[in-house]
Parts: sequence; C-alpha cells; structure tokens
Amino acid sequence: MIIKKFQGNTETEAIMLAKEELGKDAIVMNIKTITPKGIYKLFRSPIVEITAAMDDTNLPSVEKKELVSEKTSPKFSAYVKDNSSDILQEDKENSTTVETSAIEKKLNSLQELLEKQLNESRTEQREDHTGQWEDHTKQWEPHTKQWGEKEDIKADEKETANKNLSLIQLVYNQLLHNEVDEKFINQILGEIENKYKKDTTLDNLLANVYQKIILKLGQPKTIELEENKTKVIFFIGPTGVGKTTTIAKIASTLKLNKKAKVAMVTSDTYRIAAVEQLRTYANILSVPMQVIYTPEEMETAREEFKDYDVVLVDTAGRSHKSAEQRTDLDKLIHSVEEDVREVYLVMSATTKYADLVRITEAYSEIANYRVIFTKLDETGSIGNVLNIRMLTGADLSYTTCGQNVPDDIGKLDTQETAKQLLGGSD
Repeated sequence: MIIKKFQGNTETEAIMLAKEELGKDAIVMNIKTITPKGIYKLFRSPIVEITAAMDDTNLPSVEKKELVSEKTSPKFSAYVKDNSSDILQEDKENSTTVETSAIEKKLNSLQELLEKQLNESRTEQREDHTGQWEDHTKQWEPHTKQWGEKEDIKADEKETANKNLSLIQLVYNQLLHNEVDEKFINQILGEIENKYKKDTTLDNLLANVYQKIILKLGQPKTIELEENKTKVIFFIGPTGVGKTTTIAKIASTLKLNKKAKVAMVTSDTYRIAAVEQLRTYANILSVPMQVIYTPEEMETAREEFKDYDVVLVDTAGRSHKSAEQRTDLDKLIHSVEEDVREVYLVMSATTKYADLVRITEAYSEIANYRVIFTKLDETGSIGNVLNIRMLTGADLSYTTCGQNVPDDIGKLDTQETAKQLLGGSD
C-alpha cells in the first residue's frame, strides 16, 4: 500500500498530481481544503489537499468513476444513482471550497474516536497491569508473537507490538459492530498483515482496510443494453423482499435514462395483488406486460417482445426450502438461452445473516446470479453486503433505499459502503 498526500490550487490539479505519480488506478481517500491561518489568509488563497492510495500488489484496480456518488440518500449513502450520463466528479473544477461528504467526515470522526479509545486503553494499562487485552485478542496472538512478544525482545519493540495490536483490535471491533462476519474480518486483516510496518499508524491501518474492503466488494454489475439483442432479466428471491417494486424502479430507470424499449412479464400468479401491482406500474410507464404460467408461454412472450431491448421477468417469491418450487423456477429460467439472460437474486438487507446464507445456497443450485439488496434504509448495519459478496463471490448490483419509484434505487457504491462499514452506523 502506497499512501501519499498531494496539494494543488484546485481539486483537479491535486488529483492530476496524484495520477502522475501513483498511476491512473490511484484511489482518492479524502479531500479537504486548507485555509491559511492568521495574517497569511489575507495574502494566500486556500489550497486543496487530497490523500491518495495505490495498492502495490497485483490486485484488480477500482474504476475511477466510482470515486464519488452522484446522489446519496439522507438515510443511507452506499449507492450511486445509475444514470446513463455518469460524470467523473474528480474532473469537475472547484473554486475555493471543497465540500467534504458526510461519510468522509464520519471516517475522519472514526479515526478520532479510535485514537481516543487507544489513549484511554493505554492509561488503563498503566494503572492496571492485569493484561485486560488478553481476553479480547486471543485470535491475534500469532501476530503479537510475530511483532515481538518474546522474552528476549526489547522494551520499545514490545510497546510497539502492543500498540499495533490495540489498533487492530479497534478496527476489528468496528467491523464486528457493523455485523461483518468474524471469519471475513480475520481474512481481510490477515491479507494486509504483510503491509504493516512495525510502527504502523491508525491512518495507515484504516487506509489498508478501506482499500481491501473495496477490492473485496468488487465492481458492481448492472443491466447493460446491447444492440440487436433482447435481454431477458429474471428477478428471483424469497417473498416480501420487494422484487416487484424493484423491477418497476429498474424499468423506469432504463426507459427514462437510457431510452430503452422495456417490456414486463410476470409469472407470479400465486398472488393476484402482485400481478395487479406490476400491471399498474406498466400502465404508468406505458410499457407492455404479459402474464405467463409455463415455460412455453415464456417463449411466446419472447417472440412478441423480440423488438424490445429488455424484458424484465417478475417471478413468484419462493421458499428456499421447497425443492418443488425451485424446480419450477429452474425450468422457467432455463427456457431462455444463457447468452441473452441475466438473473438477479433480490434479498432484503434486514434479513439475518444465517438466513441469507441458506437463501444464497438454495438459489445457487438454479443459476448464476447477481445480488440486489433492498431496504437498506431499514437497517443500521450493512455488514451483510460484504458478507454475502465474500461468501458467494456473486457480483453485487443495485441497492434500494425506500419505496419511491424510480428515485430510491442505484448501483452499489463500493467506496461509500467501505466508509460506512468503517465509520459505524448513525
């Protein structure tokens, strides 16, 4: 991990300096304006300082267009509006003021909080030598030994080792607080272990963990239109997660922002209300809709909509425990050729992790899927987003945050998600 600060008269100038030195894949960690103090502010203009990082391994890079979200929800910020006119805000000129986002302030606040906790723990250790950290850091004993807790090490090396261990434990607890599974926390910290210096700082540790989380989340994948091809998009998942509303939001986004020809199909004939709900959305958006009962009728619908860009298919909410229902869904999905179909597994962010594991395992038997998380505004902890990504390896995709159509949907923003995980919940 290479971390450096760059200063310029504008944000663009500072970013260009970072690109020249660290390369085009450098990640902007923070942006702030430095105003001269005292009498100097009368003669000097404010400057912009950015903190940029570059992974010095062969890990995949993160595309720059994810650096800043176009719009964030006041309740949850880990998604970016999926508009066709994506703008790289790092290329936008700022004058003398750079607005630091709320989530970046939260990350800065986290560092202050952790430093405060670290100082308090040192004070307690001086007053009480009972070894209070031993009960909380057993899983990191190998690292402690590596850093020098041996009988023959020098006192200053031992103090440094204890400091590093304290920093790790604070970050560990923060991720655990946001419901990241312990197995994945250990994996992330273990993978960046060789990047620690003996005198590592909290700033360096946070930057390494932050970038590692971004890399673990991967590049979210959403629906991309292709010329001369009608894509068939299946939405699957358990009941009550908001599949139908999510389809309406995506249909509206594709039609309004990408000018796509959209059609809707529903096989959710178990619930009359679901059919009528989708029909209502179809009428509002002025898109055609068909109800199907069998895989054969799916073929008929495809023929009717062969001149459309995309066909969105709403499926019935299925119990992941029912083998018969999974078989019916499998037949429907595989009635469409693999090169023109995509499958999105829709799950609620409020579902407990143990159930999410069972759901993802059950649906993996049917098809490869991308993951959509709904109801992010109804939970204060988003660790399951990272958990499911690391558990399944499935691409993340859209997230929803509210009931408004089409506003409350966007592509997962990995930078904001990583900061949210490290910065705690509101």
